[in-house]
Amino acid sequence: MKRPLWTTLTALAAAAALTASLAGPAQAGDRAPRSAAKVVAAMQPGWNLGNTLDAVGADETAWGNPRVTRKLLSEVEDNGFRSVRIPVTLGQHEGPAPDYTIDPVVLDRVEEVVDWALDEDLSVLLDLHHDSWMWTNAMPTRHDEVLAQFTATWEQLAERFRDHPRTLLFESINEPQFAGSTGEAQEYALLDELNVAFHQVVRASGGRNADRVLVLPTLHTDSGQARLDALVETFTALDDPNLAATFHYYGYWPFSVNVAGGTRFDATAQQDATDAFARVHTTLVSQGIPVILGEYGLLGFDRHTGTIEQGEKLKFFEHLGHQARTTGVTTMLWDNGQHLDRTAFTWRDPELFAQISSSWKKRSGTASTDQVFVQPGAVTDQTVTLNLNGTTFRDLSLGKQKLKKGRDYQLSGSTLTLPAALLQRLSGTGAYGTTAELVARFSQGVPWSIEIVNADAPVLADATGTTDAFAVPTEFRGDRLATMEARYLDGSNAGPHGWTSFKEFDVAFAPDAEAGSILLRPAFFAEVTDGSPVVLTFHFWSGRTMTYTVVRDGTAVSGSVG
Repeated sequence: MKRPLWTTLTALAAAAALTASLAGPAQAGDRAPRSAAKVVAAMQPGWNLGNTLDAVGADETAWGNPRVTRKLLSEVEDNGFRSVRIPVTLGQHEGPAPDYTIDPVVLDRVEEVVDWALDEDLSVLLDLHHDSWMWTNAMPTRHDEVLAQFTATWEQLAERFRDHPRTLLFESINEPQFAGSTGEAQEYALLDELNVAFHQVVRASGGRNADRVLVLPTLHTDSGQARLDALVETFTALDDPNLAATFHYYGYWPFSVNVAGGTRFDATAQQDATDAFARVHTTLVSQGIPVILGEYGLLGFDRHTGTIEQGEKLKFFEHLGHQARTTGVTTMLWDNGQHLDRTAFTWRDPELFAQISSSWKKRSGTASTDQVFVQPGAVTDQTVTLNLNGTTFRDLSLGKQKLKKGRDYQLSGSTLTLPAALLQRLSGTGAYGTTAELVARFSQGVPWSIEIVNADAPVLADATGTTDAFAVPTEFRGDRLATMEARYLDGSNAGPHGWTSFKEFDVAFAPDAEAGSILLRPAFFAEVTDGSPVVLTFHFWSGRTMTYTVVRDGTAVSGSVG
């Protein structure tokens, strides 16, 4: 009878530790040999050097990021990170078969960046990245060629880094995927073949690669149960104590991209995250397999971080950090340049980074909203529900002034009431926009900010334009657009993602408060029936809705209020 996987791994880890102790001290510059679980745990938290050495193009600046400097990696370490994932895309820099020789200039540069990170006391996860969709995905139809190139690539990487310290880890392939397969059964088999080949090549290269921690992904680096189960089969067959698993998590998809009305980090979005980490813990972590969340974030961030409302994204990262910490998963933040400014070395959104970094160690209190809208001339009491998350509420302040409970605000259980008298005072002259910021503090974690916003019903106007350039003239009057619905007169859905009336933020539409307009993107009109009126319903964060009708006639577009 085969022993449980965790028993085998534990026994092998003990044997490896004994062998290492008999062999004498670790080589200079290396840390004492440790179990894979300890190596992975020591990497928490981690950061991704995204869209750089993995960029597809002439060099690491091809996708808009500056060349990596040692100063950048020093700043990463200074900001509390203990590891960095370095994605590299190498197929574009390789020669022809049979050697597939990596351009030595590129390989030298990769080694230079890896060495800088190690010298800054950061553990490194070296990952073969966009090769997954550029050529390894052709394995169903070009099996032997792909396997030969994949093997040759890792032979060269293993040889180059064979004497590097064990704080350097290798990841076989990023987000593995296959085109033209006969189905998932074949895809699982192909991924297993790649992971096994990777394991054999690295282990056979000797040196410190003999017990280097190797990281294997699930299919698509997804956390679905079938994907996890398939990876466990590979781990069982390899029976190697120096392995770790990896998956990625970008949230519940409608919320992650802001489509289908997924504007809030609601109970459904929360449960999606909770379930993903629970599956990973039950299937892998609890069975002795260490796990790295190799990438996490929100998919809408690929366009800009404003695609998701500020408070809702803060709640997402607070919850994700808690789930990862309590399930024993090491996290590596995906940053393709949208978070850490790589020349100024500052965080583009300090509030967001404060929430992310706080979640590494503790929970924070949040609330149902971070914006309270006040209508000038019709001010009423407003309530905000506090999400205590195991903390206790301490106080509410305005600047340096602590507000007085009972006089300035009321608190009943988790319900915070902001009386009309307070809001009237904070609304000032009634000018539209943010007039004040209240800060709720809790017994631990970061504080929660609540904007007080003066707003009235937005005013729309008729317009004409083209499918390439159409904007709805909009006086926002302090309000903020949350989402947009699109339906034909018969009630059926219009535009992209025809399964929902709610369109994708910044793909189908985008507010432009400075220009005073709501843009309708070409992608929206590309899937609108010519000559059929489309009724748009704009949903604003205040709770207001406004309707507008557009008609496409070839490339011409006309729009009218109502």
